Amino acid sequence: MTEYGGSPGSEPWHPQDPLYGDGGWEGQQAHVGQQSAYGGQPQQQHPQPQYGDWSQEQQPGHGGQQHPYHEGQGHPPYEQQFAGHGTQPLHQDEWDATGSHGHVPYAADPGDPHNQQPVAYGGQQPDLYGTEDAYPPPQPPGRRRPEQEPRPEPAADEEEHAFFAGGGDDADGEEHELQSRRERRKGRKPVKGKKGRTGCACMVVVLVFGGGLGGVGYFGYKFYQNRFGAAADYAGSGNGEQVTVEIPKGAGGWAIGQKLKESGVVESAAAFVSALQANPDGKSLQDGVYTLEKEMSAASAVELMLSPKSRSNLIIAEGLRNTAVYGLIDKRLGVAAGTTARTAVKEYKHLGLPAWALGHASLKDPLEGFLYPSSYAVTKGQKPEAVLKNMVSQATAKYQELGVEKKARALGLDGPWQLLTVASLAQAEGTSHDDFRKMAEVVYNRLEPDNPQTYGRLEFDSTYNYVKNQSKIDLSIAELRRYDNPYNTYFSKGLPPGPIDNPGEEALRGALDPSHDGWYYFISTDGKTSKFTKTLEEHEKLVDDWNASRNKNR
Repeated sequence: MTEYGGSPGSEPWHPQDPLYGDGGWEGQQAHVGQQSAYGGQPQQQHPQPQYGDWSQEQQPGHGGQQHPYHEGQGHPPYEQQFAGHGTQPLHQDEWDATGSHGHVPYAADPGDPHNQQPVAYGGQQPDLYGTEDAYPPPQPPGRRRPEQEPRPEPAADEEEHAFFAGGGDDADGEEHELQSRRERRKGRKPVKGKKGRTGCACMVVVLVFGGGLGGVGYFGYKFYQNRFGAAADYAGSGNGEQVTVEIPKGAGGWAIGQKLKESGVVESAAAFVSALQANPDGKSLQDGVYTLEKEMSAASAVELMLSPKSRSNLIIAEGLRNTAVYGLIDKRLGVAAGTTARTAVKEYKHLGLPAWALGHASLKDPLEGFLYPSSYAVTKGQKPEAVLKNMVSQATAKYQELGVEKKARALGLDGPWQLLTVASLAQAEGTSHDDFRKMAEVVYNRLEPDNPQTYGRLEFDSTYNYVKNQSKIDLSIAELRRYDNPYNTYFSKGLPPGPIDNPGEEALRGALDPSHDGWYYFISTDGKTSKFTKTLEEHEKLVDDWNASRNKNR
């Protein structure tokens, strides 16, 4: 027999290997014993493999086995190692004296599922490569992998595609490919769970990104409409349904537009702002109460609000007494006469009066002088307390702005309360804005207790009329001097207990900055202008001229 050696040969497949040969030999044992000499040199023998394997020799530097052969013998053909061409397998128990193997037949492989025996040279062996049970082509030992346990098939709902699991690697892909190959060999269909899961996951991604793009597009469209698109607006001058709108003080164009939109007057605040800016008189729009119509175009709403026809504010004129103001409030609120006056007496301490306005004795009305002359938005449904509180707040703010607390002492007064009283006297006796500084000087000069003209008496008809709640000019001196009342300056010296009306800003400024010309007397001959004098003789001459003109015209 011929022995092979010197060149490594291919190893046969093992039938129990799941990869059919990819995992190497099963049950291969280490070689022991002596081998026959090679070229006269003794060699170590090796025991034979269990399944009729050729004897092998460990080659240095390689993990595989080599088959020894005698000098002068070539390598057997590759396919002869497996088809049994021209050689006989050695029996494991039969050795000759020189260490060469004896001739023994192949033994049946217990692990061979086909129970195939090697055939002799020239014999026929069934070709299994075209069938379902075909073995894969042999692989070189360096590419073989150790046998691995098959991974259990995951449930359909537990499978996760590599894309959504953070990415896969080459080993996972090869494992999946080998598993699919095994399933095809066993006649089973590949698992479709991953494909279905991948499709669902991709669908979710598409929906998320699609929804995000849709949201961005929607908000982008709204942004464009708000910034660059035409603002929504009604057409025409209204539908005939009237509505009252209150515009608070200090409200800007956008705030006014929002108020009108909430009341149904305009369709959008943006349209109103555009119309207000386009109108040349738009900047003169004031706070107050306006009577408008619903569903008006923004331009027509602006035009109507700039017209006096739409204004329905409560106007408090300069110099009005509180009794007159209370009546106007009652009428505007639609409440019974006297309602607001009773509220003032009862609630005056809770309406926001400054500390310096409280605690004064003998006052006819503690709110006198604090219902500041201005325009107020007063509509039905409001409470009298709210209206009064608004007026007091506006008066307090104006007095603080003018600095009445700081300047009163410099004028020789006890405090801002007396300054407010002086302003009310100037407002009551003056007939024009030019009169207020001179009228204030008359008050200050007469208050001097040792003045040679009045000796500390004011002697203003307006104070007597305030007590009587009247406005008469034909008053006798005898009547005036007999009436005992702290407000009657003909009877009592000095200032009255408090203001006798609600002075306006010009009268307040006159009281803060009086003239210094030496005026003590005044008279109005035409009811429109006043004439001032420094002595009683000059004053009496003007009185005589006035009486003569009156008698002439009768």
